[in-house]
Amino acid sequence: MLSSTSSRTVHAARCYRNIARKGPRSYTSSAGSAEEYDVVIVGGGPAGLALAGALGSKQALRESLKVALVEAGDLSKVRNWAMPSDGYSNRIFTLGPHIETERTSPIEEMQVWDGVSDARITFSASELGLDNPEDGMARLTENLNLQRGLLRYLQNTSNIHILDKTKVQTIDSEGPGTWPLVQLDNSRVLKARLLVGADGFNSPVRTFAQIPSFGWAYDTQAIVATMHHSARSSYEGPNTTAYQRFLPTGPIAFLPLSPTVSSLVWSTKPPLASALQACEPLVLARMINAAFRLPEISIRYLHDRIFESHQSGKPISDAEIKTEIQWREQSHAIDMNSAYSSAAFDLPNSNPGIPPVDSESLPPLVRSLQAGSVASFPLRFNHTESYVGEGQGARTVLVGDAAHTIHPLAGQGLNLGLGDVECLARCIENAVLAGGDIGSSTALLPYTQERYFENHKVMSVCDKLHKLYSYTSEPVVMARSMGLEVLNEFDSIKAALMATAGSQPRSSISEDLRVSGDLQTAFTVAAKGLEGVIAANKAASAITSGLAGLAVNGLQALAKAAGEARKK
Repeated sequence: MLSSTSSRTVHAARCYRNIARKGPRSYTSSAGSAEEYDVVIVGGGPAGLALAGALGSKQALRESLKVALVEAGDLSKVRNWAMPSDGYSNRIFTLGPHIETERTSPIEEMQVWDGVSDARITFSASELGLDNPEDGMARLTENLNLQRGLLRYLQNTSNIHILDKTKVQTIDSEGPGTWPLVQLDNSRVLKARLLVGADGFNSPVRTFAQIPSFGWAYDTQAIVATMHHSARSSYEGPNTTAYQRFLPTGPIAFLPLSPTVSSLVWSTKPPLASALQACEPLVLARMINAAFRLPEISIRYLHDRIFESHQSGKPISDAEIKTEIQWREQSHAIDMNSAYSSAAFDLPNSNPGIPPVDSESLPPLVRSLQAGSVASFPLRFNHTESYVGEGQGARTVLVGDAAHTIHPLAGQGLNLGLGDVECLARCIENAVLAGGDIGSSTALLPYTQERYFENHKVMSVCDKLHKLYSYTSEPVVMARSMGLEVLNEFDSIKAALMATAGSQPRSSISEDLRVSGDLQTAFTVAAKGLEGVIAANKAASAITSGLAGLAVNGLQALAKAAGEARKK
């Protein structure tokens, strides 16, 4: 707990707003013996390590900056991390010679569909105009693989001092504009020209800087797991397609890691998440397969069975859930030879021969879950009002989860954090080259100007999508399905959306597919149209008369912008 500030939290209708209450600060008595650093980074996660790497990557920065990175955990465990070839961490990121490339997977295609109507949109690396589409629109890798690669790189940077197994006890200030004093649990005191908070959602640096934040909890829990499945047959493409189905209870995503291993991210209501986690692994594997294949009404029934069994203290058995799923498939007349059937789950794990014609519309059948990989965490939206501290909290800046947290449905959490790091490192470099003060508001202003709106735009769209797909009323389903199917016909807009989401650096994208102002405007118009659809759902009488118009207006704007972009 920091002694430098106190805070209070105001709760209202699932929304919260963290408001730092200004009060007297305690000043350290060790200021005279403090060790001076140009940059002190608190937090040794991907964002903190990436920033340290960036500040040690150029000669001018290495010669000018003395940098300390403080991390409470033991980074030697990360540096020496090794995983069996058939085992994967359940914490994965969308993305280096220091990264173990054998443990990364390219994403060449992404299929997303509505769990109620089955309306579908497909994103492909070929639509980005890349020189090598087989490299993918993105790459997936484990958190530990990324951190280990960054630590290996930092071993060769003389200006970066890593202080792991070290906790921050207090952060103090001697007055407005003075250098922050970071008191460590080993009695050392670091005096920072610039203090960087890369210390996550409960950021001590943010508390010290008294930066307010706003947001809300989603009443949603994300289940993560590492899944094992059969390899794709020689008649199919490789396991390089990501799948995501939007169910009313939350999206479920299937993310490839290797030919036979993929990662699960399943967002659902907390009571159901607890019930699913309590299931035996085979039951959970069957439920994952069903969540991608069965109609929504049957998935809802299976969820009720799982929850009721959990509440009774008698978890449903594998035989029981197998019977339930088979009966549901028969009631929906699902062909046993179709990819939508789970019949192959109980067949020997061998080459099945020629696959069904619709096999690549769905992920491979999950056969087992890696032991110990099933976990869950709550989801929330949170954004600070500023990324840079002022007054008593001057010379502080926030990156990554310390500044913003986002729903994982688009996999943008790491991308936003790395975008912060790239921009902040650039601002620091510019200040160094100009002979300026890297901790001044002048040096840090471009960081806030560039990153705040960019982050909030992506966060807002993800938030609206989460809310939009939670509705099951027919007019809303009709409007969102029509929008998805029409959008699927515009390759240029899909490429723009992928570029905006950070799937590739903009410099690597063909000129005609870069995000233009018109496309971004159209994207905003469409998002506002969806917001209107959600609001309209509150008045059923207004839906039937106004919903189609809202959707069509947004789609017309998208089409118009696409046409204008093609002319340029």
